[in-house]
Amino acid sequence: MEKQNKFQIKNIIFVSIAHFVHDTYSAFLAPIIPLLKAKLGINNTLVSLMFVAQQVPSLLNPFIGIIADNLKIRYLVILAPALTTICMSLLGVAPLYIIIIILLFVMGISSAMFHVPTPVLIKKISGDRIGKGMSFYMLGGEAARTVGPLIIVAAVDVWGLEGTFRLIPFGLLASLILYFRLRNINISEDIKGKKSLKGIKETFKEHLPFFILIAGIMFFRGFMKTSLSSFLPTYLGEKGGSLWLGGVSLSVFEFAGAIGAYLSGTFSDKIGRLRMLTIIILVSPVLMFLFTLTEGAMMFPVLLLLGFFLISSTPVLLALVMDIDSEHQAFLSGVFMFISFISTSITALFVGILSDFIGLVETYKVASLLAFLAIPFVLILKRKFNK
Repeated sequence: MEKQNKFQIKNIIFVSIAHFVHDTYSAFLAPIIPLLKAKLGINNTLVSLMFVAQQVPSLLNPFIGIIADNLKIRYLVILAPALTTICMSLLGVAPLYIIIIILLFVMGISSAMFHVPTPVLIKKISGDRIGKGMSFYMLGGEAARTVGPLIIVAAVDVWGLEGTFRLIPFGLLASLILYFRLRNINISEDIKGKKSLKGIKETFKEHLPFFILIAGIMFFRGFMKTSLSSFLPTYLGEKGGSLWLGGVSLSVFEFAGAIGAYLSGTFSDKIGRLRMLTIIILVSPVLMFLFTLTEGAMMFPVLLLLGFFLISSTPVLLALVMDIDSEHQAFLSGVFMFISFISTSITALFVGILSDFIGLVETYKVASLLAFLAIPFVLILKRKFNK
């Protein structure tokens, strides 16, 4: 019982490494979008459907959460990076748009298998410092999205777009290493147990108002996050930037996000989740609008600040969900991931369609304005669920 209240730093680091491996490969799509557009002759609307294909399996997230409550979830954590590695490394080889959609759909299943149970695992090994544990976890993911664009751009530079399959062995080796390191995380007995469907239904009804407010925050902020994480290389390409500039810029954005993700969860343990979230929500849209007005070298300082504040909301929101005292923790994590991925799908489709009509620069401005609509949801959340 004492160990459950202890911050298990070694186990947390290994789970974060698993997150890093998985999300490094999942970050391959956005940087090569300009090349895929040229190869396949597609517009931004069809590009946005690629991101939607990644998110469709998120419809299963609550059910994966129910299943994960009764599985040794470390095996999902180990297997998912290998599956994601194979799918994402084959994107450059795929000769048809439909094959890319299939690869991304399978990768979405793998991502759901990974991202639903791992926050529960982190909660179990973080003791009473859940925010700090989530910060470590999110640091792994954001660091991956910093490195991933640089790896895929370098691979394309060396081997060409159709040579990216050569990256597969590295991901498989990483999963093998993870197997030997994570197989000894013995927490499954704390997660397993008989979970009735009636109990899950009651849990969902009880926390539905909370999740509706969370959904409002994630949806309206999602326009900004999707615009940058999915379309930043394309945005810079439309302004005359190179593939390398797009990849480096995305890495800068994600690097700042990694720092923000690490610090925000930790600080939320000290100053309160909702106070931290309010600061983030107010600052991000202003920085996003400012980014659309910058050119050249001045773009990078704004991009750093934007990445720091925009991405730092996720560990805070996730910590809020994990603060809920429930025996159906993996199910609640699945609901959160369901909301996250569905909002990403809708906003990605919106950004893709709108940018085909008014261009990405104007779309970015619209996204920054829409983000202000998240503020009322935060205020209501603070009034009703003050933590």
